[in-house]
Amino acid sequence: GMPFYVFNYKDEFRSMVMDKFAQCYEMGATPNPCIDCNNHLKFGKLHERAEVLGCDYVVTGHYARIGQDAAGKYVLKKALDESKDQSYVLWSLSQEQLSRTLLPLGSLTKAQVREIARSRGFENADKSDSQDICFVPDGDYAGFIERYTNKTYPAGDFVDMDGNALGKHRGIIRYTTGQRKGLGLALPAPMYVYKKDIETNRVILCKNDLLFSDVLYARDFNWVAFTPDKPFTANVKVRYKAKEAPATVIPLDDGRVKVEFFQPQRAITPGQAAVVYIGDTLIGGGQIE
Repeated sequence: GMPFYVFNYKDEFRSMVMDKFAQCYEMGATPNPCIDCNNHLKFGKLHERAEVLGCDYVVTGHYARIGQDAAGKYVLKKALDESKDQSYVLWSLSQEQLSRTLLPLGSLTKAQVREIARSRGFENADKSDSQDICFVPDGDYAGFIERYTNKTYPAGDFVDMDGNALGKHRGIIRYTTGQRKGLGLALPAPMYVYKKDIETNRVILCKNDLLFSDVLYARDFNWVAFTPDKPFTANVKVRYKAKEAPATVIPLDDGRVKVEFFQPQRAITPGQAAVVYIGDTLIGGGQIE
């Protein structure tokens, strides 16, 4: 008995998610398109359409929770099932968006959700979890980018930290910080991608110990419920599957944020998000420079 509508957001998805995905790789960073999709489509365009239709809320299946603090501000919290928590990809939500969003799965475990679906006869009750980016179902990011942009990305040199040539890479978009597999090199000791030099088309490799850093800078930072005016201690996550790490979070005058970790973190990657938590509450997040 519910009215059902289908809205075509192909053009917006292409310009706001897929274009940015390709451009980010071309610039040497490693994007997280799920964050852009949430930001621009699910909690951007969909909220706009909900308002036109006179809907009170947008409801999604993200594993996270929304609450309010003592001052009445909306806060974003981790899911009770932390193994499925998706709060990391929701760091960009505004107070307005949070006030008009419901996340009913955040207080349930995945097993409970499957059981509810099974008891209601849903044919997807036992569907496997989606792991891949929806528009790259085969996981071949580089192949997708080449087809999408209709470009070829030329081979170049793998070099060590001193600039010594180690071999040839197959196009700079095929590599990301911390990568070891798929380099196609026979080296006397394991080497990992340290960074990509777009101007010279070189991929710089290093030994594992040089991948660790105790500082990052993040831009486009969104503070969910309050904007701090002085440094504070919190836990920070540098990628979706990473463990949180304790750090000092320092708001800068230009709107960026500096994070100083208590212990060095491995392969902090430009283009990914740095997301700040205190306990189970997401304080804010931004894009790693």
